[in-house]
Amino acid sequence: MSSVNAPSLPAGQSNELLYQILAVVQQNSLDLAAVRNECEQLRQTNALLEMKLNQNRNGTPTGFMTPQAPPSPQLRPSRSPFLSSAIPAIVYSSPGYHPSPLGDSVLASFPFDNTRDIPGFYVVIPAGGAGTRLWPLSRENHPKFLLDLTLNGRSLIQATWDRLLPLTSAARTTIVAWTRPHSMAAIGLAAAVLAKRDPNAIIGSFAADHMISGDDAFLSAVAEAVEVARNDYLVTIGIAPSHPSTAFGYVRLGEKLAIKQAPNARLVSSFKEKPDARTAAAYIATGTYRWNAGMFVTKASFLLELLKEYNLGLYTGLTKIADVWDNEQARKQVLDEIWPTLEKIPIDNAIAEPAALTGRVAVVPATFGWDDVGDFSSLADLLPAERNQPRILGDPNLVITEQVAGGIVVPQSGRLVACLGVDDLVIVDMPDTLLVTTRARSQEVKRLVKKTRDAGWSRLL
Repeated sequence: MSSVNAPSLPAGQSNELLYQILAVVQQNSLDLAAVRNECEQLRQTNALLEMKLNQNRNGTPTGFMTPQAPPSPQLRPSRSPFLSSAIPAIVYSSPGYHPSPLGDSVLASFPFDNTRDIPGFYVVIPAGGAGTRLWPLSRENHPKFLLDLTLNGRSLIQATWDRLLPLTSAARTTIVAWTRPHSMAAIGLAAAVLAKRDPNAIIGSFAADHMISGDDAFLSAVAEAVEVARNDYLVTIGIAPSHPSTAFGYVRLGEKLAIKQAPNARLVSSFKEKPDARTAAAYIATGTYRWNAGMFVTKASFLLELLKEYNLGLYTGLTKIADVWDNEQARKQVLDEIWPTLEKIPIDNAIAEPAALTGRVAVVPATFGWDDVGDFSSLADLLPAERNQPRILGDPNLVITEQVAGGIVVPQSGRLVACLGVDDLVIVDMPDTLLVTTRARSQEVKRLVKKTRDAGWSRLL
């Protein structure tokens, strides 16, 4: 029986091939060791951060210089986001102040005295819109800011009021409500009225439907923004992004401002609209971008100057209304005549973006947890859940699942919701409406609202 022998290599070539193989093996070993070393460093870094975060929770100073952006506020299970008739009284914070790290100057927080009250600081809480991306949980006659999504017995607007009260007073806090998007007009009207009553008034605008964790850091950032506003700036508060979100606008940090009482303040280089995923990731990678949460602080008179420069029509209409504001009969007549004609435009587009180009907009970078709960996907991120289980906003006894991962279920009809083998669904079961979509498409719910209206179901909106 014959055999076929493999061709043999000369001794020199055979040795050279062996050396090449050994070199590759050695390089692979070095690469693997480097990867293991990097993983170990990351593990140690994560363990250190976890230890420091735990120290923070226990009230022990951590002393580390660059705080990581905290996660959005975590909710607790509850049976319903709708408030009962019994509403707890406002809880006033104790006068003692413990500074929290904020922005780039981690050790520099606003130096409050025994009280946090800021004389001459007026708060405006714009409350409007129906929160259509949270339909059918949020409705036109019961919008998002009236829901108790913090599940602690206070609606979002009540929580906003509670949060800001230490810096001002009930007498210097105004809620401006409207049924259609009109934000610049609403804030501008408040500024026009306040400017007539107090020429030195500082006005702060804070949306009624946002969730915030870390009240000390929030109050410190707002107080710093007031100091910047005294120097004739329109000031926004920039939120440290925890991930490259495509749902929020961004603000780019510019040069630092030399204001002693505001060590973290910077000029705004530019505002950016909601980006795509790749652009958002690029923003985060630079470290010079913050989320634009739509919080603005400025002198009421300075806001009117900007409005006069960039939107004369709005300025003229609002000042006419403010001139007769204290005359109830004339106010109603002028409001009915002028208000419907005013341009519907957000403050960002009306004055913030153009003013930033001339160096009159500043930003205070801050590190408190923030979320605008804009859709069911972001709401799901705030709710606790067991591993590989959907989040439940309501009575967990009304939800039965089998092989279901992710998603969110809102059982508000009182009937059982049973799910089998479906992942990342959004199920909102109301007494009169059932919504089923996916978390990936939850931003598009407002399109469904339009189709529902067009189909003649306006009573459900």
